[in-house]
Amino acid sequence: QVQLVEPGGGLVQAGGSLRLSCAASGLTFSNYAMGWFRQAPGKEREFVATIRWSGTWTYYGDSVKGRFTISRDNAKNTVYLQMNNLRPEDTAVYYCAAGPVAVASPNYAYWGQGTQVTVSS
Repeated sequence: QVQLVEPGGGLVQAGGSLRLSCAASGLTFSNYAMGWFRQAPGKEREFVATIRWSGTWTYYGDSVKGRFTISRDNAKNTVYLQMNNLRPEDTAVYYCAAGPVAVASPNYAYWGQGTQVTVSS
């Protein structure tokens, strides 16, 4: 059974930083691209970042480019999202996802349960 577990959310002030992690089990992690998405109340799910299985290619949504960094450690079956210079509009539930291809669309096979990130102004 595939599981993606995302601890690491929380409350942070605007301008602060937070690192999310997503630990995968039940799949061969190094075979999968990983993505991060987010969903704010009343809004559609939004693409945040994705990383190729090898970690050699990454891609970001326009709203987070230059502030967020996605990375992975295949030895630990974990993907990370380092979030810097956070803004109140970054407040959302953040989801990690695993799929065969690193894409910006939500075409991922497996999803985590989500973790809340709240940025106060």
